Amino acid sequence: MSNNSATNSSLAIAQKAVKQLRLEASVHRIKVSQAAADLKTFCLQNAQKDPLLMGVPSSDNPFRPPKSCSLF
Repeated sequence: MSNNSATNSSLAIAQKAVKQLRLEASVHRIKVSQAAADLKTFCLQNAQKDPLLMGVPSSDNPFRPPKSCSLF
C-alpha cells in the first residue's frame, strides 16, 4: 500500500517538474548583449530623474538631520 502512495507521490513530483520545465522553455529570451544595450539606454534616458545620481534638494529630503536649537 505504501509503495503505491510512494509511486503516486513520485509521479506527482515528476509531473510538477515537467510542467515547470515546459513553462520555462516557453519564456521568450533575448541575447545578453541586447539586454545590456536596452538597460544602458534606459539608464541614460532616466539619469536626470534619478535621485541617487542627481541628489535630493535638502528642502525635499525627508531624511535630513533635524535642525537643532539652543536656548540661552
